[in-house]
Amino acid sequence: MGVALAAMCLMSAQAQRRNEIQVPNLNGYTTLKCDFHMHSVFSDGLVWPTVRLDEAYREGLDAISLTEHIEYRPHKKDIIADHNRSYELSQKQAKKLGILLIRGSEITRSMPPGHFNAIFLNDSNPLEQKAYKDAFNEAKKQGAFIFWNHPGWARQQPDSTLWWPEHTQLYNDGCMHGIEVANGGLFMPEAIQWCLDKNLTMIGTSDIHQPIQTDYDFSKGEHRTMTFVFAKERSPEGIREALDNRRTAVYYRELVIGREEILRPFFEKCVDIKEVKRTEKEVTFSVMNATDLVLKLKKTAHDPSLVYFREMTLKPHTQHTISVKFDNGIKGGDCNFEVTNFIVAPDKGLDYTIKL
Repeated sequence: MGVALAAMCLMSAQAQRRNEIQVPNLNGYTTLKCDFHMHSVFSDGLVWPTVRLDEAYREGLDAISLTEHIEYRPHKKDIIADHNRSYELSQKQAKKLGILLIRGSEITRSMPPGHFNAIFLNDSNPLEQKAYKDAFNEAKKQGAFIFWNHPGWARQQPDSTLWWPEHTQLYNDGCMHGIEVANGGLFMPEAIQWCLDKNLTMIGTSDIHQPIQTDYDFSKGEHRTMTFVFAKERSPEGIREALDNRRTAVYYRELVIGREEILRPFFEKCVDIKEVKRTEKEVTFSVMNATDLVLKLKKTAHDPSLVYFREMTLKPHTQHTISVKFDNGIKGGDCNFEVTNFIVAPDKGLDYTIKL
């Protein structure tokens, strides 16, 4: 009996062990790990709402939003409740685990305009409207942050990822503040350009429906798609202020996606570069990656008198040595490379230079 009880306690402790995501803060901001798109049995998900809090805690997340579909509830004959119920049921567990829980819902319409999440709602029930414009206007009335979900989803855009006139109208009406550039296993580079062109916030989410471990193999280092939010404080208000000011980066597989003005200082915080030796013919640097991120470097246009690596991968929590050889009697210059998995525009990584 005692052995069985001890085993159960051990399993419970292991189930709630938190795996902190090791990424740096920016100067003046805290990096919060957030997932603003997920489902439970109160729409078309397969788990109870509080399970989403347990999953988020174990994976090191700081904030989540349970965004149940407004218009699509296949379990409604079995689970009779209003659109706020999953949020209400989750509040106690969120407080216990220290997870910031943000009230949200998914406006679920055919294309156009497609699916949108409204988060920071006061009440999800009034979003149930016949006309999609009325649902958006209600979300706007409540001061919600509204973003377009999975614009490249093949079920709604089977041939091309398009921006429709209806999206222009929503954008002009102040009913679109961001776009998912990654959703689960779906990456949408077109959305990156739209965010850059239209000054919208880049979002990444899991859109998880089943238990999280069925989509991701954590034993192999996989992680859910999420948003890094660079907030002034760890609070719902801090998250909202950061979203409104587009201080986000999307963490999708090995990619980190965001605006250059965000990713450049973020990369500089990810690496510690120190000169360790210099001669007339060579300079040697020590490069430390102290994060959970993979950093992929590729040589770009440079002075041919500088000879250095063609490509280099800095795996998490590793230290590397970079040697730059001088030819033709030069004494210095620029070591130019691209961080190919720090995406600042479609098909473009972050350009970076080490001054020699």
